[in-house]
Amino acid sequence: MKYSVLIVAAGSGTRMNLGFNKVYAAMKNGKTILETTISVFKKDPDCNEIIVVTDREDFEKYIGKREHVTIVSGGSTRQESVSNGLAKVTNDYVFIHDGARPFVDQDSLDRLKGALQVNRAALLAVACKDTIKVTKDGYVSHTPDRSALIAAQTPQAFAKDLILYCMELAKKEGFTGTDDCSLVERFSNEKIAVVEGSYANIKITTKEDLC
Repeated sequence: MKYSVLIVAAGSGTRMNLGFNKVYAAMKNGKTILETTISVFKKDPDCNEIIVVTDREDFEKYIGKREHVTIVSGGSTRQESVSNGLAKVTNDYVFIHDGARPFVDQDSLDRLKGALQVNRAALLAVACKDTIKVTKDGYVSHTPDRSALIAAQTPQAFAKDLILYCMELAKKEGFTGTDDCSLVERFSNEKIAVVEGSYANIKITTKEDLC
């Protein structure tokens, strides 16, 4: 199954106080976070289109020009950035991935592709290790059953026509989802397959996460 990957990397890096987009921070492997993320998909023979939503000048400054990588400008929100990138997707299937998740592995990608053989939407996720509390007005309201909770990761994978349809309805309604799957949850009846991810597939948010 051939697919496109849409890598969202249009942030500003304010949480890490770098003064520049955190995806261009160097890891211990000598490459930037974004380079490392891109390399995972370059190695997958089923991924024949890489679209990166980021500032072109920044990309060329920190990484340089890359063949077979399409650069698309970001929007004012992550959802707008995804919408901009989707407009360039040419395959029937698209994986939407955070540029700051460089540790996704091939086994996870293979499981995700397998899920798309029989589903039109799927996401990587891991079981919650911690007890989760729901709060109200500064106090614990209740404790949900941890066995039913998962931590969503990326990539999140879709039939292109499905996510485009849901994105258009979200624009019309002015709805902003917490992730891409939340659009499918709200605007379609499609079931979203949960695919086993990896606890190593973290999103880099602090300097301590760099390795």
